[in-house]
Amino acid sequence: MRATALFVLAGIAEIGGGYLIWQWLREGRPGWYGLLGGIALVLYGVIATWQLFPSFGRVYAAYGGVFIVLSLLWGWLVDKKTPDSFDWTGAFICLLGVAVILWPRS
Repeated sequence: MRATALFVLAGIAEIGGGYLIWQWLREGRPGWYGLLGGIALVLYGVIATWQLFPSFGRVYAAYGGVFIVLSLLWGWLVDKKTPDSFDWTGAFICLLGVAVILWPRS
């Protein structure tokens, strides 16, 4: 549960930070959007270190799969872009990859 919560929290910080910077630079929002986006991205980097997995590479590879799913959800809920069946199929495949990467080893 802790690992899942940290993946989601870090994902929100990373995607939200990137989204705020996108809004600033691409959509002409005020500079404080970019500042808040930068802060969120720094928080993402910090939150990721709270994972208990011993390998940086595995943690970040697993984040990649989780972030794909969270990005689709963000786009759907925030940007109002509904994912299609190909998006959901790809997201499911990515989550399978996350499970394989984080599978306990003896």
